[in-house]
Amino acid sequence: MRTDSSPGTLPAREHLPAGSAGTPVLDVVIPVYNEEKDLQRCVMRLHEHLERTFPYPFRITVADNASTDTTPRVAARLESRIPEVRSRRLEQKGRGRALHTVWSASDAPVLAYMDVDLSTDLNALLPLVAPLISGHSDLAIGSRLARSSRVVRGAKREFISRGYNLILRGSLQARFSDAQCGFKAIRRDVAQVLLPLVEDTGWFFDTEMLVLAERAGLRIHEVPVDWVDDPDSTVRIVRTATDDLKGVWRVGRALGTGSLPLDRLARPFGDDPRDRDLTDVPGGLARQLVGFCVVGALSTLFYLLLYSGFRSFCGSQAANALALLVSAVANTAANRRLTFGVRGRGGAVRHQAQGLVVFGIGLALTSGSLAALNAATSSPAHSTELAVLIAANLAATVLRFLLFRAWVFPDRRDGASDGTSSTVVASHTPAPAPPPYATAPARQGPRRPQGSPLPAATRPRHGNAYGSAHDGAYGNAYDNDTHDNTRDTDEFRARDAADRARGDATMRLQPVRPHDHDPRDAR
Repeated sequence: MRTDSSPGTLPAREHLPAGSAGTPVLDVVIPVYNEEKDLQRCVMRLHEHLERTFPYPFRITVADNASTDTTPRVAARLESRIPEVRSRRLEQKGRGRALHTVWSASDAPVLAYMDVDLSTDLNALLPLVAPLISGHSDLAIGSRLARSSRVVRGAKREFISRGYNLILRGSLQARFSDAQCGFKAIRRDVAQVLLPLVEDTGWFFDTEMLVLAERAGLRIHEVPVDWVDDPDSTVRIVRTATDDLKGVWRVGRALGTGSLPLDRLARPFGDDPRDRDLTDVPGGLARQLVGFCVVGALSTLFYLLLYSGFRSFCGSQAANALALLVSAVANTAANRRLTFGVRGRGGAVRHQAQGLVVFGIGLALTSGSLAALNAATSSPAHSTELAVLIAANLAATVLRFLLFRAWVFPDRRDGASDGTSSTVVASHTPAPAPPPYATAPARQGPRRPQGSPLPAATRPRHGNAYGSAHDGAYGNAYDNDTHDNTRDTDEFRARDAADRARGDATMRLQPVRPHDHDPRDAR
């Protein structure tokens, strides 16, 4: 699991602003391997559907995963004939690798992918990407397991799909319903910080992406789909299932050890009072209290077991001290990770040292209780000792929680100096506005004949991320696009500073229509 990439703070969700010309709003990637028979039919059908129903500029990218048949020639022929089609050749196999490569280089604000067999009905494509365009959601997936979905497939695939999703729910606490449907979309700003954390390069890629996105608190939109199984599918079910189970184990272990920096990925959600960084108001108190009580109950049972074991070969005071010491170390570690959400190893030694101070206070209370009991009676019963210790521990628990919350694991909302953090708090700071993305002019009049070129005034202008339609010059694409994005970022940072100077700290979400323009756009 990759731990060297630290996701940054995502910008606030906004409806993609309308512009005058330029970048496609949607980039649909079709990963293929030896699909010479179905590729042309798929691309032509998808292009016709998007041209007829999608109100924004779009692009279709064929991602060839080291095919050994004539798939590259078919993709090149489609690219030369259709202005909205691009092809990308990869010399290594892997659907995840293809999606990661193309999505990372794309300049479209909304990225999607679908399988070449088009098993999913294309009428679900606009509902899939609409929440991402509007700024409502971060990712969107098609679900074959939703109640209103209509699915035609064999009993074997149905059993495997439902069993796999049941495993995800039980092992990784996944709440999305369908991880394997080849029909997903993501906002580009989210992909830029999430994809570096995804390690898998095969079929488990999108499952891993969804699990990490959900754990990071991102919003996943599900769309019921109509889906018909492809009887000629080349997917190796047994091998794919085995690789998926290995991926579940790897991701679960990484999440359990806290080796993923998901707690540093945050997004401001706009002018919602629940998301404002309010002063003098404790955050997450109820959740922390519940977690502390659960950990405390388990620690008490652990302590009593230890005390009973130590009491068999030493005195009550020594057994109490040893049991408290061992349980205090375990209690501090559990509260650190589960109650206060501190991940990683940073500050762990200091937290344990402070936890031992809290342990000293508990030791004083419980030892004092035992001393008082021994002063009252010379040989108290073992059950009496346990009852006194339980009462003393309950009194010490309240003080322990207050010390943990205020001293050991304080809520540092301005960023902890020791590199740790307790809970993720989305600050209410306006983010730089994203670059404007064009919308297509409203189509009027008769449709142009199929296959005829677009007029120059309405033809989508494709960004540098893919170079020319014929030269295939992908080597310098990323550097050129980075330079353009840097220049755009500086421009919009200046606009955002002007907005803050006017005291406008709210997010302006306006409906986008084909002829609308951003009022702040001087063009």
